[in-house]
Amino acid sequence: MLRKLLIANRGEIAVRVIRTASALGYRTVAVYSEADVKSLHVELADEAVCIGPAQVSASYLNAGAVINAALKTGADCIHPGYGFLSENAGFANACKDAGLVFIGPPSEAIELMGSKRRSKIAMQEAGVPVVPGYEGDNASDEELVAAAADIGYPLMIKASAGGGGRGMRLVEQESELKESIKRARSEARQAFGDDELILEKAVIEPRHIEIQVFADRQGNAVYLGERDCSVQRRHQKVVEEAPSPFVTPELRAAMGEAAVTAALACGYEGAGTVEFLVDKERNFYFLEMNTRLQVEHPVTELVTGQDLVAWQLAVAEGRPLPLAQDDIELNGHAIEVRLYAEDPGNGFTPQTGLLHAFQPSEGEGLRFDTGVRSGDTISPHYDPMLAKVIAWGENRDQARRRLIRALEDTTVFGISTNRYFLSRIIANETFGAGDATTAFLQQAFSQDPSLKPRALTIRELALAACILDHGTSGQAAWSNAPATKTPMKLESDDTVVELLVSRTGEQLTFTMGDTRHELIPESLQEGLLCFIDNGVRQHCQYHRQGDSLYCQAFGQSWSVKDVTHQPTAGVTGAGSGRVQASMDGAIIEVLVETGHRVRQGETLVILEAMKMEHPVRADRDGVIGQVLASKGDQVKRSQLLIEISAEEPMETV
Repeated sequence: MLRKLLIANRGEIAVRVIRTASALGYRTVAVYSEADVKSLHVELADEAVCIGPAQVSASYLNAGAVINAALKTGADCIHPGYGFLSENAGFANACKDAGLVFIGPPSEAIELMGSKRRSKIAMQEAGVPVVPGYEGDNASDEELVAAAADIGYPLMIKASAGGGGRGMRLVEQESELKESIKRARSEARQAFGDDELILEKAVIEPRHIEIQVFADRQGNAVYLGERDCSVQRRHQKVVEEAPSPFVTPELRAAMGEAAVTAALACGYEGAGTVEFLVDKERNFYFLEMNTRLQVEHPVTELVTGQDLVAWQLAVAEGRPLPLAQDDIELNGHAIEVRLYAEDPGNGFTPQTGLLHAFQPSEGEGLRFDTGVRSGDTISPHYDPMLAKVIAWGENRDQARRRLIRALEDTTVFGISTNRYFLSRIIANETFGAGDATTAFLQQAFSQDPSLKPRALTIRELALAACILDHGTSGQAAWSNAPATKTPMKLESDDTVVELLVSRTGEQLTFTMGDTRHELIPESLQEGLLCFIDNGVRQHCQYHRQGDSLYCQAFGQSWSVKDVTHQPTAGVTGAGSGRVQASMDGAIIEVLVETGHRVRQGETLVILEAMKMEHPVRADRDGVIGQVLASKGDQVKRSQLLIEISAEEPMETV
């Protein structure tokens, strides 16, 4: 019997594992970096041990420090969560050598399935269908170029040790191949310390369907339905649902049996996910096997009524699986989205900083898996996911409605997020019809101007001005104030607007040029404004931080800065030639020098952040005036990297 569990992870997955383990009577131990000392997972665990500085290589990837923390606290087992050390065969062996139970499969299975090349070969031998491609021993650039000619285009380059879309490139034609190999190797080396690549024939507009499998030490193995993960951006999952609207009962059984075959072929134990690509004719091909719990496991839990972490612990203690295959039933529909601190209007760049307010929506059928709270700081050192938002319904449409409402009603102040982008995906007609493939986001949103910051409406500006004008005194009404006219200046997304606020009795009138809006404020409490607009009583949530104000109402959120008493200054905007870092990160390549002519949109710098490469592009045509960054530099968001002059500099005599 296992008694004390150390969770070798952080954030929402550590919180999720702690909750189940505590409910089952286990004592729990958290590990944390110096940057995570005040994190929620540290607070919830019975004990916690600091294992190093913020950098993951010196903390969460430090296997020795994790094992020492387990031994120091008397833990007898380690749950790796996902990411970090979860698919590290060496770590699994180190746990065993230290007398600790690793909550996961044998190291041999991790090692086999951790290589896309070796796993494809093993699946072919087991009779599981695979995508045609090249997975030979020789993965040199020359051999890959030769193999690509035999495979044909389009094709996929993939990091053999990869996952999460890192080290992956779609190559449409031969002229793109060599540069794509170079970039894929670089990204794979940065993310995994291994630049081995394989090639696969690209399956055009497929479905990405994965099967949840479980196996125990008694030789039993089952599948718990499928998850549809087709909605992806840059090969990273954005939306997951169970069951898939595309999968028939016959296809589910065939894929489930193939997934169980894959698990048994590698001597598997515990939770695993076998991922497949499914073409338009419902032919399916093995993609990879993840030898851990998946980010998207909650949708499977909601439609099966099972706790998969509890299953993991049972298997780790040597007990048989709780259910046989015939006892597993699917009930209703569940959809999950990943709520990220990122800016969809600026290339989905990760956002960092203080989370002034975070209040998940509440309601029937909703589940939030999160590791953050109001007042937490979103660090540049880790994945910027704030929460997994999951909705269950008796049918798919009910789950969709609940999820859209949950996203709109969740309060996030202080950091840009992708939540309105997510709600638009779920509301989209193609997604609603169950027709979304892996090409869906590229087709539906790549040129969508609504992802860019929009100008605030007079109604939104009026509510912000109302709160700023009144302050936070909590006065019940404005009716006692004398009739006055007050000018205000509000800044939003580098644009300053001027408003005239007029008071007449209880009514406020806001004028911006020829546009007017009227409302009657009723009460203002800390964080909540109640008002009447066109005879309808409504409310607006807000948070004030100095001169900055964050607001949320009518399913929208926005922020402004009160610059009424500040002198108007020029604001750097698009086309200024002042090229800034889009996020915190490291410069891994500088592609231009002083004096070079460049075109708008040309890549100037490659920035690495969150183990992904992000191009920083010219915002205008011109000549490079100054290069203020060098390869290897650590830079902050908005740091000036390059200046572009509009005209060629004069020659010096």
